Amino acid sequence: MSDSNDLFFMRDPWVYNPEEKPPTRQDARQGFDTRALHAGWHPLMDLEGLRSFVPPIVPSMTYPYERFVKIPYPVYGRTKTPTAALLEERLASLEGGEACLSAASGSQALFNLIFTLARPGDNVVTALNIFGEGYKQAATIFPERCGVEFRFVNNPADPASWDQEMDARTKLVWVETPSNPTLFVTDIAAVAGVAHSRGVPLMVDNTTTTAALQKPMELGSDIVLLSITKFLSGNATVLGGAIVGPEALTEDIRWNTTEFIGATMQPFDSWLTLQYLETLSLRMERHSANSQRVAEFLVSHSNVQHVNHTGLPDHPQYELAQRQMGGPGGLMSFVVPGGISGAARVIDNFQLICHAVTFGTSRSICMHPRTITHEHMTPEERATVGIDDGLIRLSVGLEDPQDIIADLDRALGTL
Repeated sequence: MSDSNDLFFMRDPWVYNPEEKPPTRQDARQGFDTRALHAGWHPLMDLEGLRSFVPPIVPSMTYPYERFVKIPYPVYGRTKTPTAALLEERLASLEGGEACLSAASGSQALFNLIFTLARPGDNVVTALNIFGEGYKQAATIFPERCGVEFRFVNNPADPASWDQEMDARTKLVWVETPSNPTLFVTDIAAVAGVAHSRGVPLMVDNTTTTAALQKPMELGSDIVLLSITKFLSGNATVLGGAIVGPEALTEDIRWNTTEFIGATMQPFDSWLTLQYLETLSLRMERHSANSQRVAEFLVSHSNVQHVNHTGLPDHPQYELAQRQMGGPGGLMSFVVPGGISGAARVIDNFQLICHAVTFGTSRSICMHPRTITHEHMTPEERATVGIDDGLIRLSVGLEDPQDIIADLDRALGTL
């Protein structure tokens, strides 16, 4: 850093400019798997004194000044740590973004983004096809506590429906695709076109597919939201989230929000994620192949009323998914008869599939959205997005697919 304290601890707010294009990354020509292994750290080029093949864990939460006027960066663990900085560079590389800011969870990353961009009287345009904790922020937390309005589009498949909800106080358009838990696919390029015509940035939640299968920024997204907790880490040992976007935005969030409220991703979790990202492409390929076989099995089962999976030809946005995604990923859901009691019977009879609150794990895992993640929604809202009382969300893991299918068949046979 330069020998100056001027404005080091202060950053100007980010101002969205739809005409400004992100700079081309130096590693843009490298393949995805190469960047998953090398972005942000190379043992022959970085931290020569350590002579380490893998990135180091730096657990310190504060960093000494070399001189009074020479400020270190990182300076304090609430703002950034060296290990998190490596992770942020790698995630930015994989998503094709200029910069990245990590957070303690995906929900925290979302909160920090909106809390930074919006002021009382502003609004955010989104759809009901969003994760349950995000819905809670949109439906009550921000409107009631911060005076920020959230507008839910009537028909997320129609770009005009998005346009109708925007006005001069719209600060962000937020899309989650494919959505959790009903796998609705939104046309990123179409919504980006509408948002940009209004001078509004588009944020895409890329958690359910990751950059291994979907590149929102190549389709027009300005910002990407990630829950590192899910497929990115892949085994339920890490809690974390991230925002990828323009460096001016990530530093605005870092210095004007995160610095004062904390909730950062810790060095050990950051280090673990760096290791897990090395196999992301391989894992997502296997998740996709397994979920396709499971979905095709469930479609033919007499005790399954409906299956949500982007790889099935009868999915409402199947053709869009084929164009926009490189594979279906591991998340899906299906409806069984009998409502809540039917879902409970099936879940309680699983022997291989685990019932727990998350998805994107290496082991197959299930959850009941009606009573857990989306219980805050009204019955009418759940009906609108297809969250039936008998809906079971299934995150298909990396086991041998015939064993997952056998467990499903056994449990469904108890109905």
